[in-house]
Amino acid sequence: MSLVYAGVCSHGPGITARADQADPELRDEFYASLDKMRQDIEDSGAEALMMVAAEHFANFFMNNMPAYCIGMADQYEGPIEDPEWLKIARTNVPGNSDLSKRVITEIMQTVDTAFSEEWKFDHGISVPLNFLTPRYDLPVIPANINCQGPPLTPLGRAWEFGKAIRRACDAVPEKIALVGTGGISHWPATPDSGKINLEWDAEFMRHFTNNDKHSMLGYSDEDIYRDGGQGGYEIRTFIATAAAANGAKADVHFFKPIPIFATSCVCASFQL
Repeated sequence: MSLVYAGVCSHGPGITARADQADPELRDEFYASLDKMRQDIEDSGAEALMMVAAEHFANFFMNNMPAYCIGMADQYEGPIEDPEWLKIARTNVPGNSDLSKRVITEIMQTVDTAFSEEWKFDHGISVPLNFLTPRYDLPVIPANINCQGPPLTPLGRAWEFGKAIRRACDAVPEKIALVGTGGISHWPATPDSGKINLEWDAEFMRHFTNNDKHSMLGYSDEDIYRDGGQGGYEIRTFIATAAAANGAKADVHFFKPIPIFATSCVCASFQL
């Protein structure tokens, strides 16, 4: 069965932790776009949700940092952060180990990926799931791209990872929705936290919307760090999702900076 949905969204912890401090009009518009994404995923008939994220030293550290890792468990737990701070209750999230194994096996035909039967979700997955599967009734396949500890996987390899994901989803009978989640420009846990480079964000989103592979892969890590901060490395999750969309263009449902969330917030989906 072919991939039935592909989209991207932001995952900053402030989206839930500091919701009461955001401009209510902007926050509610963003939340509405996330709810539309939830409805679109439900309408697609998806039987599982694959999340391509960038986790934040919650499960992987410099003693063992895979370029890619995919979860292969029947159950996960999240969030790993303090639930009172993140304002998301800690819960068990369903997985599907059999489906994950089949997807991983197919991906490994072209891309070497690690896999894990133990995974605790941090805000990178828990914040999107809070909106996209609020009842936690859709099995999740988590996938991580290392966007934290250099040397980082080249952008072209993130593209190949996305192509492998698409091929794997098309190879199984289950209907799978794919969501890439990360940030564009942001400077987390630094004195510049809260800074947003809207011009850089808009340029990248133009390339992303047009699924312009050449332009998306044209950034160097030095460019990204200078203009988008270390959080900008997470464009790898958007690039992988664009590759999985197989040339389709994207509709942007929300793209506006929300300073208290410390990033430009995005919701977009591909016209599969």
